[in-house]
Amino acid sequence: MMNPEDQAPEPANLRFLRRLVTGLTAVMLAGLILIIALIVMRFRDTAPPLPADIHLPEGEIARAVTLAEGLVIVVTDSNRVLIHDRLTGRLKQVIALTE
Repeated sequence: MMNPEDQAPEPANLRFLRRLVTGLTAVMLAGLILIIALIVMRFRDTAPPLPADIHLPEGEIARAVTLAEGLVIVVTDSNRVLIHDRLTGRLKQVIALTE
């Protein structure tokens, strides 16, 4: 076992290098925490506002549904496009498609 008196004093360059490594480690940890926080905030699961339900006309079956800005667009099996308001679900327009 070594006595504390037998140890040589630490060189100034080694002390500077140890402080530099400690500082860089702290900066890397802070950066990693910041990146993780930004990823969590950016990709938080926030669903777009949708109506509680959309009523289709009698006998219609939805084949495709598309969300647009302020609209829900439903294509039915009878070749009609139904455009609903995205917030209220109210039918705004019906477009008949021709083949």
